[in-house]
Amino acid sequence: QVQLVESGGGLVQAGGSLRLSCAASGGTFSRYIMGWFRQAPGMERALVARITWSGSTLYTNSVKGRFTVSRDNGKRTVYLQMNSLKPEDTAVYFCAADQGGGLSSSSYRYWGQGTQVSVSS
Repeated sequence: QVQLVESGGGLVQAGGSLRLSCAASGGTFSRYIMGWFRQAPGMERALVARITWSGSTLYTNSVKGRFTVSRDNGKRTVYLQMNSLKPEDTAVYFCAADQGGGLSSSSYRYWGQGTQVSVSS
């Protein structure tokens, strides 16, 4: 019912910035909890940030103060602004949506294909 497409990934030097976008189609976007996850080689997919329908946000500790998640319900798009990037931020970043998404990836029903973020040192 919901389709998600991420964009904005790429290669950047440490200290640089990227903005990821996730465009949604289908469903009622404004009612979905939207999450950003990332998965690095040898690691499980982990929550980076979450934003509710009302705009309440949650971040994993390692990105607090550096990343900002936002949403535009009119444009049916969620964003992840990433500043002061570090090599350890290198991963495939995924956008996810669910009516009642929690903290784990298993609680999200809809997923994008992912976009690669690579940070060089």
